Amino acid sequence: MTASAAALFGLPPEDRTSSPYTGYTRAHWEAAADGLLDAAWKWATPGGARLDLPGPPSHSGVRSDGLEGYARTFLAAGFRVAGAGGKDPNGLLERYAAGLDAGTRTPGRDDAESWPLILDHHVQGQPMVESASVALGLRLTRPWLWDRLASDVRDRVEHWLRGALRHVPAGNNWYLFPYTVAGFLESVGRGDAETARARERALELLEHWYRGDGWYADGDGRSFDHYNGWALHLYPLLDAHLAGDEGASARHGARLREHLESYALMFGGDGSPLYFGRSLAYRFAASAAVGLGAVTGHTPLAPGASRRVASGSLRYFLERGAAGDDGLLSLGWHGPHSATLQTYSGPASPYWASKAFVALLVPAEHPLWTAPEEAAPSEGPDRVVSVPAAGFLVQSTRADGVVRLHNHGSDHVRPDEGESAADEDPHYARLAYSTVTGPTSTDNTADNHLSVTVGGARSARRRIHPLGSGHGDGWGWAASWHLPVFPAAPSTVPGLRVESVTVVRGRHELRVHRVLGAPDGARAELTGWAVDPGGSVRSELWGLHGWNAPEEVRAPRGTAFARWATVPRLAAEVSGTVVLAALASLTADPEAGSDAGASAGAVDRVEAAGDTVTVRWAVDGARTRVVFGRGAVTVDHGQSL
Repeated sequence: MTASAAALFGLPPEDRTSSPYTGYTRAHWEAAADGLLDAAWKWATPGGARLDLPGPPSHSGVRSDGLEGYARTFLAAGFRVAGAGGKDPNGLLERYAAGLDAGTRTPGRDDAESWPLILDHHVQGQPMVESASVALGLRLTRPWLWDRLASDVRDRVEHWLRGALRHVPAGNNWYLFPYTVAGFLESVGRGDAETARARERALELLEHWYRGDGWYADGDGRSFDHYNGWALHLYPLLDAHLAGDEGASARHGARLREHLESYALMFGGDGSPLYFGRSLAYRFAASAAVGLGAVTGHTPLAPGASRRVASGSLRYFLERGAAGDDGLLSLGWHGPHSATLQTYSGPASPYWASKAFVALLVPAEHPLWTAPEEAAPSEGPDRVVSVPAAGFLVQSTRADGVVRLHNHGSDHVRPDEGESAADEDPHYARLAYSTVTGPTSTDNTADNHLSVTVGGARSARRRIHPLGSGHGDGWGWAASWHLPVFPAAPSTVPGLRVESVTVVRGRHELRVHRVLGAPDGARAELTGWAVDPGGSVRSELWGLHGWNAPEEVRAPRGTAFARWATVPRLAAEVSGTVVLAALASLTADPEAGSDAGASAGAVDRVEAAGDTVTVRWAVDGARTRVVFGRGAVTVDHGQSL
C-alpha cells in the first residue's frame, strides 16, 4: 500500500501471514469504513440530515445530492456497526438518528435539512434510490437506532419512506428500492397490503429479468453489468438473509452461486474489477456480490479466495487515489475522471461503494477472515468462460493477471428505444473490455470497434443481438450481429449489417467479421485496445484476411487508465458481402514480446473461402473454423477439422 493510503485511513500494518496476496485483514476493512465515514461527515449540515459533499451537482440538484450523502454513507455505517454487534465507538448511529429527525420534519421544504419528497422516477426520482439505503441502514441497526427513536420520529420516517411505495420507479433495478423499503417496514411490524404489493411486483419483475447462468438483465432490454452484483442479487438475497427466510435464501442464493461462477473471474490479478457498464464510480462496490456470498454461504469460492477478491478490489482503489487528500471518494475510477460518469452522478454518488462493506456482516471468527488468502480465479491457469445468457466471453491470463470481457450481448438500449449513433454508450458498445484498459471517449476514435464508413460518416454499434457462445478446454467463442447506425439522417443504410465473432486462446483474440450489404465506396475499420504507449500494457492488432496494413491512431482524451492513449486500427474497402479476419492481443506480460506484430506468429495459416474462415494455431497446430450462415454462426475448434 502507499504511505498516503495507510495514513489517510489509519490502516493497520499489513498482515502477509494470513493475507499473503493483499496484506488486508478485517481490521483494514473496519479502518477503511471508519476513514471514509469520518471524511464524509465533515460536510454534514448542522442537523445531520444531509452530507453536502463538494463538487458539481447531479441533474437531481444539491438537495437530493445531500440526501444521497446521508443515505449512502449510512449503508457503510450500518454494515460497520451491525458487523461489530452494535459496537459504535465513533458515535455514528447518534449522528444518523439526529439526521433522521431533522430530515423528516418538513420533507419537501427548501431549507438546509429537509429531505426532498420521493416522487416518480421521471419527476424527482433520485430520493427513491436513497430510500432503500436509509431503509437498509435502519434494518441493519434496528436494536441500536430504530428501536430507540421517539415514536413520532419513527412515524415521520415511515411516512417519508412510503413515498417509495406510492410512486413509479424506473423500469429496471429501481423496483428493488421499494422492495427494500417494504422489507424494512414489515420487519418492524409496519407491513400492510401496500408493502406486500411492492414486494410482489419486484419479485415478478426479477423473474422476468432473469436470463440464466446467474445473470439478470437490468430491465426489459439486454443490459448486463455490475448492477447484477450490487443490486439485482444484493437486495433480494440480503433481505431474505436478514429475515431468516430459508426458502427465499435458497432460491436467491442458488442464483448468486451460479453468478459467482463467472463473475468472480472478472477481477484482475491486481484487484481491479472489469471496467464495463455504467456507474463505475461505485468502484469497490463491485465486490459486494463476493462479500454477500460469504455472508450467506451461497458461493462457490473458498473463504480465502473470497477475501482475496474483495480485499484486492478495496486495496486496488485505495492505492490508486480513489479518495483524494481529504479522504472523499472522487467522481471517477482511480481519481477524478469525467468520462466515467453519468448525468445522475453527484458528489456523493461514489458512496454506493459502501455496499462492499456487506462483508463486515461476516463474524470476525468466520473463515472469511481467519483462513489464509488463496489465489483469485484470475490468478490460476489461463481460463476462458462463456456466459450464453449475457452473451459474454471472459478470458483471463495468469502471466499478467489481465481479464478481458468480449461483449456479444450486453447493450444499453431499452426495447422501446430506437437506435441512434448519438446515443452510443462507450461503456457497452465496444467489442471488448478489460481490467487494465478503459474505452476511449466519444470525442476520440472508438477502441475495440468494427465500424463502417459511408459517405464520410462512421457507424456506431448500439443494439447487440447475440448469435451464440461456448467454450472448451483453453478456448472459447462468442458471436453477435448489429445494425450499423450513423450520426446523421438517414441513420441506417438499407441491407447493411455486421456480424462479429471472437475466438480466444491464451492472450490472443481471433476477430472475424462479416459485413453484409455494404454500398459501393464503403470502408470498414477495426480497432484494438486503447493503451498508454509508454506503459506496461501492450495492444496489438494484426490483419489476417482482407485488411490493409495496420496504423496507429491517437486518443488524446485518454481513458480511465491512461491520460493519453493510442489505438491500433485496420481498414478495408468493402462492397456487398465481405468476410474479414484479424488477430488482436492485450498483454501486460513482459515475457510476451514487445516487437511490432509479435502476435502475428500465433497463427501460421489462414484460409478464407466464401463465408468460411479457418486458421491454424502455431503453438500446437489446432484449427479454428468460423462459418457464417443465414443469421447464424458455427465455430469449431480441434486438431483436425
